Amino acid sequence: MARIAGVDLPQNKQVWVGLTYIYGIGNARSLSLLERAKVEKTTIVKDLTEEEARRIRELITERGRVEGDLRKEISQNIKRLIEIGSYRGVRHRRGLPVRGQRTSTNARTRKGPRRMAIAGKKQVKK
Repeated sequence: MARIAGVDLPQNKQVWVGLTYIYGIGNARSLSLLERAKVEKTTIVKDLTEEEARRIRELITERGRVEGDLRKEISQNIKRLIEIGSYRGVRHRRGLPVRGQRTSTNARTRKGPRRMAIAGKKQVKK
């Protein structure tokens, strides 16, 4: 079982796909890491040798932030924007799209489900 950067990689996937399960590693970074580590990208994760896994681990630790460190840095950046009161910080605080998208229609992912107007209950006459 390959455990890299605190994440158990899925056993039956190719290594280049398995590495994308680590937060902060996408397709391009995964392929370049494997190229530098001299590991065949089509190797299945369960067939990785300890030596290959060690080389991948070393490259990931020396080449930047992943998982917890990256999540912490991103959340700190967002908190900083909110504290200084920038436009982007205000958008984050209100839960609206940050990068200039339209909101009169769409933006349902950030805004949440539509709030339906519900008619008030009729009062029972006594």
